[in-house]
Amino acid sequence: MGDFNLALVIVAIVVCVLVFLINVYLLVNYQHPDDKNQAYFPKFVVVFGLSVAAISILMLPADVANRQACRHAIYNGACNLTLPMKDLWLAIYIVDAILVFFVIPFAMFYYEGDQDKSVGKRLKSSLMWVIATAIICGLLLGILYGLVGKVDFTVRHLSSSTTAFPNNFGFSSSEQCIGSGARQIFGGVGIACLPLGLIFSFIRRPRAVITRSQYIKEATELGKKARELKKAADALHQEQKSGSKGRKWRKNMKAVEKELLLLEDDVKALEEMYPQGEKAETTWAMTILGYLAKLVLGVFGLIVSIAWVVHIVIYLLIDPPLSPFLNEVFIKLDDAWGLLGTAAFAFFCFYLLLAVIAGEMMLGLRLVFITIHPMKWGATLMNSFLFNVGLILLSSISVIQFCSTAFAYYAQATAAQEIFGHTLESLRGIKYLYKYNVFQIAFIALAGLTFVYYTAFGWRRKRPSGRFQLSS
Repeated sequence: MGDFNLALVIVAIVVCVLVFLINVYLLVNYQHPDDKNQAYFPKFVVVFGLSVAAISILMLPADVANRQACRHAIYNGACNLTLPMKDLWLAIYIVDAILVFFVIPFAMFYYEGDQDKSVGKRLKSSLMWVIATAIICGLLLGILYGLVGKVDFTVRHLSSSTTAFPNNFGFSSSEQCIGSGARQIFGGVGIACLPLGLIFSFIRRPRAVITRSQYIKEATELGKKARELKKAADALHQEQKSGSKGRKWRKNMKAVEKELLLLEDDVKALEEMYPQGEKAETTWAMTILGYLAKLVLGVFGLIVSIAWVVHIVIYLLIDPPLSPFLNEVFIKLDDAWGLLGTAAFAFFCFYLLLAVIAGEMMLGLRLVFITIHPMKWGATLMNSFLFNVGLILLSSISVIQFCSTAFAYYAQATAAQEIFGHTLESLRGIKYLYKYNVFQIAFIALAGLTFVYYTAFGWRRKRPSGRFQLSS
């Protein structure tokens, strides 16, 4: 057991504990006051789901570190004494699927159930919805498996007489080991709007404290808007009780949710421009420092986003790749100090996941057909928590697949590459999406469009429209 990387095991245990504690901290500070001391099952699901998502992202750099643990072994079979990464990958994805398709929907249906009903009726209703969802998903997956659940490999037969063993195999660092990977549209939007949103938030910052008369005028307008929203929400609630929850009702409900979020942003902006209380000056100073921090984080994020886009273009879209780029950066960082490259690798994977969430938030605020579930400090209800946890869990799978492809040279010979290798990219029916780099091209195109959008309109602040088309 001399080659067993005990240090890696200890680090893995410590990281798992830290991830759990951080997620508990996030839950406590993000939860809405109405959910304190109740909704314990959804809270457990949130903490557990966030922990699974974070650990699944961290498993990719752990897979790389695990491979390095036996790289210099002097006897065959030394790698069998390291962490069983393939089994761990399969376990984490089984748990991921159970959470996304069964546990989280059940928790959301139960939490959003009619409070007037008994616990038994709410449990029964939630269970029926989950069973119906599971049947539909099972039928869909079964049909797809039967029709396109096969892999087509190109086989080439080679034969030759015995030749001398070559001294040079001719491989270079610029050759990628596996093909391109998939990416959701949210990632392409988020890779641009995540840093630019922070930068333009600094640009739109309040420049000076307003007068009391201005504050009263603005507060009066916001109060009027709040009354209009309450009237619209009450009308929708009455429609819900009468059972007329049609397409128009759902559209109006999402419109009201969108206007409510914009109203909350206006209220927060007004409070920033007119701080009150004994420590008003201190509050104003902290507000300015907060916007300066957003500017710094935005500029740093923009550099990371540009690095991601450049890496995708020169390593994935151009065949053969012009350069391994970030792969070589990670390798040189590892050569400089231990697991420094692995830490940088983990950061880039986490950043891409954050970009996916940022993209979903941006599209949710601008497209009515996408449900909005924002995360707000001290004001996040459990259904929004659960929705975002499900989104993070789903996104983490594609992020890992994409990162194992984008950093194929650095993450070569890992269990992740064995899982996300040519088998996935040769799957009948969708292999052409990989062959012609559809996901990567869409990623770059959406990132470009988002950049143009923010450049043209990012400095402007949208105001609530206050217009609703309520059914009678």
